[in-house]
Amino acid sequence: MRGVKALSRATCAIIALLAVSASASPPPDLNALLARWDRDEHPDLRGVVVLHYGKRVAERYYNGAAAGELHDIRSAGKSVTALMVGIAIDRRAIRSVGDPVSRYWPEAAGSAIGPVALRDLLSMRSGLAAFDDDPASPGNEDRMDEAADPLAFVRGVPSETRPGTRYRYNSATSYVAGVVVTKATGQTMADFARQRLFAPLGITRWRWDSDAAGVTKGQGNLWLTTQDLARIGEMVRNKGQLGGRRIVSANWISAMTAPLVSIADSDPYADHYGYFWYRKTHQAGGVAVTVSFASGNGGNKIYVVPACDLVVGITSSAYGRGYGQRRSEAMLKAILDAEVGAGRCRAG
Repeated sequence: MRGVKALSRATCAIIALLAVSASASPPPDLNALLARWDRDEHPDLRGVVVLHYGKRVAERYYNGAAAGELHDIRSAGKSVTALMVGIAIDRRAIRSVGDPVSRYWPEAAGSAIGPVALRDLLSMRSGLAAFDDDPASPGNEDRMDEAADPLAFVRGVPSETRPGTRYRYNSATSYVAGVVVTKATGQTMADFARQRLFAPLGITRWRWDSDAAGVTKGQGNLWLTTQDLARIGEMVRNKGQLGGRRIVSANWISAMTAPLVSIADSDPYADHYGYFWYRKTHQAGGVAVTVSFASGNGGNKIYVVPACDLVVGITSSAYGRGYGQRRSEAMLKAILDAEVGAGRCRAG
């Protein structure tokens, strides 16, 4: 009798599964959805790639762009810098995010940035007087880019608040994160990325610019194809793995994308900030869907949506134009609406 009951339960489960499968909606036609932006009034959208469970389910290019085009993803490169910090920690070149910058960059001892813990560097809470939205800020990004010696420039930026107490978006701290990776590993961050991130992911065409001091720009200026942008997102969605290969530890991916700092009052596109990664919960078809994302000037994005088993990579050259960010978010929301409507997303 016990075996009959077990068989009966198994039969019922199979029948229920078949019933759900029969009633499920077909996958949405995301390529048709993306075609809406063929008529966008601004001629600077470049490409969109959508992955579902790692499979490319939609891909579209605009305004003469092509799949092989390298694109400057601007500050979305900061999120890749965060991955490089994690890989350096995994390989024990960096001991802990609790360590001060000066442990790896001794020349920074005595400066305002020297005693800052790496966790405060990565979460934009360094306390430096650096704010990219204010041209008059001592540590403003444009001032750093124009400096003959960017390393000396950063060491000269004064403190404004106590580290760990205030979120202040700036490129100086992400630049320093790149310096720490360079000092800790003994090689440029671009070379370290080639060996430990890009090659393992199968990314062969890329460019990561250096500054006047020869330091890889941890704040951005990373050039990737739209497909490879999505590939990085898929690795993040898979908790640091791709194709069965471990690239970054799952612990680092969780820490990097955790909602450490609430920024909803200062950023209309995000609820929280982690280690150079953003997070926002969207409402789609009555379902709350949480998205972790990398974001760059002009609307360059890596959207990672675990609840939908989805990754969206977007490239755009709408630099300095607010509509670029709005357009990318609109594309994400349209995709989420379609996925939720087809029953392919879980709440959360």
